[in-house]
Amino acid sequence: MSVGLSNLTDNYYFNYVNQQRKSAEANNSVGFNGVLAAKAAENTAKTEQSFKEMWQARFPGAYYHVMDGTKISQGSWNRNDFPVDKFFQNDTDDSVLNWTPTGAEPAAASSQVQSRWNSTLGQKSIIVPPALEGKMKNDPELAKRVMANVENFITVYSATSVRPGRICSWLISLDENGEIEKYRVTGGGGNISGPTEAEMRQFEAEQAVKRKRRARYMQILEESALERSEKQARWNQ
Repeated sequence: MSVGLSNLTDNYYFNYVNQQRKSAEANNSVGFNGVLAAKAAENTAKTEQSFKEMWQARFPGAYYHVMDGTKISQGSWNRNDFPVDKFFQNDTDDSVLNWTPTGAEPAAASSQVQSRWNSTLGQKSIIVPPALEGKMKNDPELAKRVMANVENFITVYSATSVRPGRICSWLISLDENGEIEKYRVTGGGGNISGPTEAEMRQFEAEQAVKRKRRARYMQILEESALERSEKQARWNQ
């Protein structure tokens, strides 16, 4: 039995429409699943704590500043008159990064320096570069690693360099990779009226020991960072 041209055309059209419908349904299914996966990932991200949340949950009342602390020279950072107290305020802006000393450095025992240091005792503050802040927002695991590194530093330093019963303030500056690039730990209230000669000798001796410990600890941090980088490089090969 012969088949007319119109029937062939109708069958071809029917098959074509049916194929297009199946293709559209498949695409819609993939698209829908993709939306679901994206939504699930978004919900998971929302349940993860940000680095700021982890920092302030671990140390309630701690300050958090997003700015590039690497711009502060080590020489300025180490001075007794460096405005360390600015980082223990919520309204600090980037102008503090451009601080430069004027005149001779005041003695650590001076009333001006002691007053500034005493105003921060018992508090913690951290400086996070914008580049690192962006990385950690997109990588919760990185945020966890940075937090663990910072907390470990505080724990180890407290155990090795701080006398029992001493009240300290902590100012930590991170680099864009999450490593500690600078820090200041100020302990005790000092003697605002001025120490005796014997107390000054003891103070200087203690500071010398602390500097050696800090140098050793920073060396350990650098070696650990280098080891992690080498492992990462091997994994990427």
